[in-house]
Amino acid sequence: MSRFRAYRVHEHKGAVSARLETLELDDLTAGDVTIRAHYSSVNYKDALAATGKGRIMRRFPLVGGIDVAGVVSTSADIRFKPGDEVLVTGCGLGEDHDGGFSEVVRVPADWVVPLPEGLSLFDAMAIGTAGFTAALAIDRMEQNGLQPDQGPVIVSGASGGVGSFAIDLLSVRGHEVVALTGKPDADDYLRSLGADTLLDRRTLIPGERPLEQARWGAAIDTLGGTVLAWLTRTVRPWGTIASIGMAGGIEFNTTVMPFILRGISVLGITSANCPMARRRRVWQRLASDLRPAHLPEIVAEVVSLEDLPAVFERLLGDRHRGRTVLRISGSG
Repeated sequence: MSRFRAYRVHEHKGAVSARLETLELDDLTAGDVTIRAHYSSVNYKDALAATGKGRIMRRFPLVGGIDVAGVVSTSADIRFKPGDEVLVTGCGLGEDHDGGFSEVVRVPADWVVPLPEGLSLFDAMAIGTAGFTAALAIDRMEQNGLQPDQGPVIVSGASGGVGSFAIDLLSVRGHEVVALTGKPDADDYLRSLGADTLLDRRTLIPGERPLEQARWGAAIDTLGGTVLAWLTRTVRPWGTIASIGMAGGIEFNTTVMPFILRGISVLGITSANCPMARRRRVWQRLASDLRPAHLPEIVAEVVSLEDLPAVFERLLGDRHRGRTVLRISGSG
């Protein structure tokens, strides 16, 4: 198509605004592969970027959206040909490169992942950055020795996108899962994903000692702040914590005691710049041994480009759970 719709973000004198626009291919940032987008997804990071609530985008104007899945229309790289089903997550998409909230997306070939056999384009975006990040955390934790017999794995921010997938995937791998959530109405949802035990974050008493009672075999933390500090003090010897998010704060205070007396590990998880070899391997796992068992339950809604402002408002207002898939024109 010569002209297409895209959700584009602008900045003028420090004020950020976004709107649906009609663009041409030359309006997009350069790339080797042009994709006819079928689906994208809406992440917390997308909401921060499009509303200006977070300094995510590094240039303007820019099309939002850190995820996309679709079909190759043209390619200057021999690794891809027209008709190939592909996906792109992270890599600068929607940050310094025009992103996935567009009917046409153009990206460098080195960012493109062939759609794994067994996943549809819809599945890929139902999983998206959130599911990929959760799977990447588990992949790294298993390389660090994570086994089901080490004890329960606690997941903070459990009802969010990453938390939901973490519960699902850990359950698939045979782990006992504890869901830490501040949403009292999420109990049935979290149990349906495989959570064995629920803890209310609002009544959490983190304690002040350098070492508290060792309770968890491992942890996946999407909050940071005081929760991450508490986890360092309560994970069992030789346990692993995957640190993913900062919704609870960018700083945390702890001591060296958990590290030198219990031998715990904290692994930083970043999906945006994940090396391609690992990226492809984790996506293959998401189509096989780490395939989500409860994808229909995790997908909360399917929306259109026109619905994005309302979705951003729910995400930033903490009135959202699970995943939002964006159906883009032409996806059927």
